[in-house]
Amino acid sequence: MAAETHCPYCALQCAMTLTPTDAAAAPAVQGAAPAAPVTVAGRDFPTNRGGLCKKGWTSAELLAAPSRLTSPLVRDADGVLRETTWDAALDLVAGRLRGIRSEHGADAVGVFGGGGLTNEKAYLLGKFARLALGTSRIDYNGRYCMSSAAAAGNRAFGIDRGLPFPLTDLDDSETILLLGTNVAETMPPFIGHLTGAQAAGGLVVVDPRRTATARLTDDGQGLHVQPAPGTDLMLLLGLAHVVIAERLVDDAYVSARTTGFAALRRSVAQWWPERVQSVTGVPAATIRAIARRLASGGRTYILTGRGVEQHVDGTDTATAAINLALLLGLPGRPGSGYGTLTGQGNGQGGREHGQKCDQLPGYRKITDPAARAHVARVWGVEPSEIPGPGLPAIELLGSLGRPDGVRALLVHGSNLVVSSPNVAEVRRGIERLDLLVVCDFVLSETAALADVVLPVLQWAEEEGTMTNLEGRVIRRRPALAPPPGARDELWLLHELASRLGSTARFDTDPEAVFEELRLASEGGIADYSGIDYALLDSGAEAFWPFPRGGEGSPRLFAERFHHEDGLARLVAVAPRTGARPAPSPDELTLVTGRLLEHYQSGAQTRRVPELLGAQPDARAAIHPATAARLGIADDEPVEVANERGTVRCRARLTTDIRPDAVFLPFHYGDEQAANLLTSDAVDPISSMPEFKTNLVRVTRLVEAGADS
Repeated sequence: MAAETHCPYCALQCAMTLTPTDAAAAPAVQGAAPAAPVTVAGRDFPTNRGGLCKKGWTSAELLAAPSRLTSPLVRDADGVLRETTWDAALDLVAGRLRGIRSEHGADAVGVFGGGGLTNEKAYLLGKFARLALGTSRIDYNGRYCMSSAAAAGNRAFGIDRGLPFPLTDLDDSETILLLGTNVAETMPPFIGHLTGAQAAGGLVVVDPRRTATARLTDDGQGLHVQPAPGTDLMLLLGLAHVVIAERLVDDAYVSARTTGFAALRRSVAQWWPERVQSVTGVPAATIRAIARRLASGGRTYILTGRGVEQHVDGTDTATAAINLALLLGLPGRPGSGYGTLTGQGNGQGGREHGQKCDQLPGYRKITDPAARAHVARVWGVEPSEIPGPGLPAIELLGSLGRPDGVRALLVHGSNLVVSSPNVAEVRRGIERLDLLVVCDFVLSETAALADVVLPVLQWAEEEGTMTNLEGRVIRRRPALAPPPGARDELWLLHELASRLGSTARFDTDPEAVFEELRLASEGGIADYSGIDYALLDSGAEAFWPFPRGGEGSPRLFAERFHHEDGLARLVAVAPRTGARPAPSPDELTLVTGRLLEHYQSGAQTRRVPELLGAQPDARAAIHPATAARLGIADDEPVEVANERGTVRCRARLTTDIRPDAVFLPFHYGDEQAANLLTSDAVDPISSMPEFKTNLVRVTRLVEAGADS
């Protein structure tokens, strides 16, 4: 029977229908490539309108991948991972955890989650960490994705929902400013919502690379702005300066709906366009033209992505974009708005229900006594039994194996040794651990280092809910039975909690877990209490906050913002001296990002033959003029290096990159892992690492046997 579900990849959560094939029941043929057990068809849905990208169309192939894990693995005395039974693996893990907690304390056990987990799994993982393990040491890989945007949204609006309006609102826009996002490759069906702005000549793309998204501005459809890497904050300050200096501010809106204008006006006074041009390389005339276009009174949106957020000043940069939107009166105005584009499949829901080190379900602060009391009542414990705030991801990983640090780490839905910054240091931390347990359905680079690997389900085999980039809660439905040996993570957490002697309730039924999540979130910022499976199965739209007995909230901010006084905060921000070092003459700025064919750490997409065949390895994109200066020819092997590490790959010469930069995709492991080069310095507000502007040297490598 066909199942209506959603794509396993990005936060667009494109709708699809999965229909089991004969291969789902047929035995495998020796030597033959396994056939996909389901067929994939696009399904009409507001975000994708029946369309899918390459990753979505090929998603079924991963279900039958030969590398699929179906038995627990335990590392033996010889250092080899060998198959064992579930009872043996879970008994081993529970016994080791008990011993480590007894010797080093509860906070010696850490948990690292993921933005691809269902809401039910993310919720239960947070509860498991705090009650069954008693640890405060839990965080997740969304710290690498949405933390700066979330921090900026919370301080400006009092709430963090990526898009505070349905994606279809963009359809009739006249002007869209896209900052630091390449939607044409990261979420291709999204571009169908840009056609209105393109037709009006109002698509403005800010990116140091000429990406597929930047090309959507060709033929009079808009403008591509190519600032120097790491200068987005100054560009946004310059745009705000023009808006104020030329009296383009929506004075009535700013007066009635915001606070902080006077300080903001003073802070941007020094960023006149000519000064901004000297820093960013964007012509002063272009800065003025963009500001005037944004203030033209049409249907205008400002959207940000990871390119402006994954920095040590990412929160301030996202804040500067929000300030610009507020000056123009965009948030909450019909036909206009500000939003940030969530990346991971459940990046929105995954950060709302307890995976973050400082949060409880419903986006509650773990330090708030009322929040602790509410969640404690739902969990049936005393508030004092819930640990306090833990460590954000980089601090958590930095503590691995250290005195008074984490001695055992449980990883769910993340590939740490590809996706983390300063990967070599993360690997060293993992080597210091007493125990590493990884839950995955393939032997990712991180799972390959584990002491215990626990095989879990894939998206087409599980029940649950996800929350997409609009804050829309949707249903994930199973299309086929999992292979024998693989287990659902809800069951896994229940079994481990039981072995650890926890008396708390850990349901294995997803709907029962969601019912508990509803109670735990009730009254919180991310209130799901009015949503249940029956509502979702009826086809009703469910945007949070959705209080019990009330209605959903597809559009936020129409009447008030979520601060107590109802006003948005204009927050004065400025570049910090020494935030990032200036490059020397022989250095380039490393820009990292995605490819159309791959997703995140590539653990899934590199196992799909069509996708791997199209992009089998990392390529360093270099401008031809820079390559000529360095003596590098197209397709030659190169070394990209800095004090943290070295990446070896081949060069790809292209005029799409600035001469002062080099681009690497971050989907590959081992010596091609771009994050060998990235810094683990973090934004002081969001704890977001500096992923996008690290300095490197690129040199030509002489292949073995080649003439010197």
